[in-house]
Formats: sequence, C-alpha cells, structure tokens
Amino acid sequence: MAPMPAPNEKLAEINLFQPIQAIKAWLARRGWALVRLGHPNAVYGRVLPGADYRPWFADSDFCKLYEHVRGSTLVDIYRCWELWTVIPQLIGLAPGMILEVGVWRGGTAAILAVAGKRAGMLQPIYLCDTFAGVVKAGPQDGFYKGGEHADASRRQVEELLRSVNITATILEGVFPDDTADQLEHQAVRFIHVDVDSYQSAKDIVTWAWPRLVPGGILVFDDFGFRLCNGIVRLINECYRSDSLILHNLNGHALIVKR
Repeated sequence: MAPMPAPNEKLAEINLFQPIQAIKAWLARRGWALVRLGHPNAVYGRVLPGADYRPWFADSDFCKLYEHVRGSTLVDIYRCWELWTVIPQLIGLAPGMILEVGVWRGGTAAILAVAGKRAGMLQPIYLCDTFAGVVKAGPQDGFYKGGEHADASRRQVEELLRSVNITATILEGVFPDDTADQLEHQAVRFIHVDVDSYQSAKDIVTWAWPRLVPGGILVFDDFGFRLCNGIVRLINECYRSDSLILHNLNGHALIVKR
C-alpha cells in the first residue's frame, strides 16, 4: 500500500490495491481525475451524473434528425435534446423570433428549426455567423484567440437546411455589430448562444435582454467547458432580479427572463 498523500498534494485519492500513480494514469487516459474537494482545480473535471433516464432514445423523430445532422455540429446529443425539447415549450409566450448566434455547419440550427416547425411556430428563425471563426476573443478567455472554428460556410448551412426541408434567414457577419440592425423591431423568444468568447456573448446578452419577452430563454452552449471559461465568467456576472439562471449538467447554462 502506498502512503496516503500529504495534505498539500494537488490530488487526493483513495488507494485501491495498486500504487496510486497507476490509478492516476488509468484515470488520466480516460480524462478523469480524483480531486480533493475545495482545491482550486476542482472546479473543472469530468462530470459523471448518476441519472440513467434517456428519453431521447424514445423519440424516433429526434434520433433520426440527430443522426442526420451530427456531422454538422460539435454539440453532443444531450445538449441537442435540450434544444429540441425547449423550443415547443415557447408556445404560449408573447410572439418573438428564434435566433442562433454561432451556427458553424448548421446542425443545431436544423434541430431548432425542425422543432419550431413541428410545434407550429410561425415566427421567423434567424441564424447569425461570421463563417470566419470565433470573434472578440480577449483576456477573459483562457483558450480562444480568435478565428477558431472557421471550417464552415454559409453554403454548408443552406444545404443542410434544405435537406430537412427548412428555410431560415442567415445573417452573415459579427452579431450584433454588423447585422442586428436587420432585427431592430422584432421581439425575441429564444436565443442559442454558441460563440465561445466572453465579449461576444456579453454583447449578445446586452442586445437581447430588452428585446426578450417574459419567459424567453437564452441558452449558452459553452458554459460547462474548460476551454470556454470566459462564458462562465459572463454567466456569473448575469445574476439579476428579473432572471432565473440554471446550470444544466449537460454543459448548458440557461437564463430565463422572469
């Protein structure tokens, strides 16, 4: 048995019949670590909820659509399922558009649009992207420097939407700086924010909040991920009396306007 780790050791662990370094190596190969609670590095680590209810597998329409678009999105099935299920619940709110900022190749845009069409929503869907990668990366962002995820095009998005018999309005350029003037007089029911950087997401929130209808939702795709720590910083700044903020263990953060 190896000795117990010293109190100031970076990782604290339980020794299970083999040298602790072997346990660490086994965990590291799987992207896991055993971290002492309260240690600064404990804020990031693999999240493994114990729940085992998987309702997406009972929805054949969703599964078929997800398989069709999964090559056109970096968003996993858990977050895609949440988008699929949130959109129909917007029925009953005041009229307003659905907006996605950060489209990449259009996978989640297709999920949002198909979900809206199935729910009978008549309001338009707008898709905003530079198609030139991440913008406005700055000192609040630990990983992104700008220009990442530029391997996508408007044509790819248009072709994917056609393949699922959906139309949407694509606004090409930095949002809100270059394209928000085309939406000035429209209310908003839902925005999927997938922009990776602090300042870009902050500018979207600043633009969106006065336009968001009561009960409207902002979903931040990047909240639960180490490489997007700027989004964590932003969400932690967003607490206000007229909002409800939820951290979903799938990696999303949701802000609901009260």
